[in-house]
Amino acid sequence: MSRERVVSADLLRTMPLMAEELVDATDHEIIALLREDARRTFSDIAAQVSLSTAAVKRRVDRLREKGVITGFTVQVDHAKLGWGIEAFAQLRFFGSTNVEEIVETTTRIPEAQAVFTIAGDPDAVVWLRSRDMAHLQRTIDELRRSHRITSTRTLIVLDSWVRGEDRPE
Repeated sequence: MSRERVVSADLLRTMPLMAEELVDATDHEIIALLREDARRTFSDIAAQVSLSTAAVKRRVDRLREKGVITGFTVQVDHAKLGWGIEAFAQLRFFGSTNVEEIVETTTRIPEAQAVFTIAGDPDAVVWLRSRDMAHLQRTIDELRRSHRITSTRTLIVLDSWVRGEDRPE
């Protein structure tokens, strides 16, 4: 019995950290503040979470080192850049198509913002941005010409909400 406990303890020590062990409530607050404004200063964050500036910097450095924070970004109004149409295309591929081929087929076009390979039907969902409806149609036609895709279904976005992003006025 004691041997089993020793083995279990050894196994627990070698297991990867669970997400709950990586971050605490203060880390979650810091992450939320950075998601609101990635340019926020450590001193501003420190004042909001009741820590010193140095303590906030150490926490952010640790979160980056552990891969919880993977980068800092800017929010863009794509419509103001001329890419006002947003859509999702459900794609069905031939049965022998592997995941790498699905990703390669979809990411070679600049209109693809992200690709999600999924279990079940369809095989993938691609998030697309285009300048107008004619551009979207040309994009879908280009995907269909890949000869790997057996069918598509396009869903045009009317409005959206994304956690952590302000809605454009």
